Amino acid sequence: MEKVILLVGPTGVGKTSASLLIARSLHTEIISSDSMQIYRRMDIGTAKPTPEERRSVRHHMIDIAEPWEYYSTGEYIWKVQSIISALHGKGKIPLVVGGTGLYIKAMTRGIFPGPSADREMRNSLMEEEKQTSGSLHERLKTLDPGAALRIEPADTRRIIRALEVCLKSERPMTELHEELTKPLPYDFIKVGITRDRKELYGIIDKRVDAMMEQGLLDEVREVVSLIRARGPLQELEEYPSLQAIGYKEIARHLSGELSLDEAVALVKQRSRNYAKRQFTWFRKEEGIRWIDITGLFDPLEVYKKIEAALSALL
Repeated sequence: MEKVILLVGPTGVGKTSASLLIARSLHTEIISSDSMQIYRRMDIGTAKPTPEERRSVRHHMIDIAEPWEYYSTGEYIWKVQSIISALHGKGKIPLVVGGTGLYIKAMTRGIFPGPSADREMRNSLMEEEKQTSGSLHERLKTLDPGAALRIEPADTRRIIRALEVCLKSERPMTELHEELTKPLPYDFIKVGITRDRKELYGIIDKRVDAMMEQGLLDEVREVVSLIRARGPLQELEEYPSLQAIGYKEIARHLSGELSLDEAVALVKQRSRNYAKRQFTWFRKEEGIRWIDITGLFDPLEVYKKIEAALSALL
């Protein structure tokens, strides 16, 4: 079975710099598994590899959608499989790098493709929820009790998707999911990098400060302006791109809900919380070889530890 390397870990841990060295040493290319790096114009807040880094090593699945567009996990997996196949055809071992657990799970354990998105149906369901808060979750309890148990009543976006699947397929999403979910047919070599939590949180806080210095405020202002000008008529918080940490909070500052200091503090807090959730998510993924890089800040030193593990696994 052909191999694919997965390099995973929480936000801010040091995946990007290490992945560049790994890719160069293996003469391969990088596939991003970050659900927010897919959006164009969202560069600073998603910590995309720099233009220079992307010229030195080819990257895939970055800048493939506009901030006002929707891009499903199913679309991601379909595209990634074709990229992996092409790289294998060149004799290269693909290097998948990122922290979006759902993308990793979809590759290694499969994803339910489901029917295509129906914008008219989604808008109708959203209007129903606005008129009677909680009505959609109650409706889901009837159509798909299993999904209703898994999805929190406040998670309107996921509730709408579950109802959309039920209504379009005329079958419960839970039932279809169990029947159709399949992993990608590869031998996944899984390496995870981790740090002491306190050290990681300090790195995250400093990175947020650096993002603000680099112009995150103006970047969010531009993205919000573009969405308002080109996106469907709906609330800003309904756009997946503006669920990205950093953009959501700064957008609230731009609307007058938060002061800039409050927004930045919230970005730091939510980034730390997200890193904690990533740790939890990846711990559920079987077969990851974890490498502790606490105290290491030189990308070359980090690379050497990862390279030693990969040599034993490949």
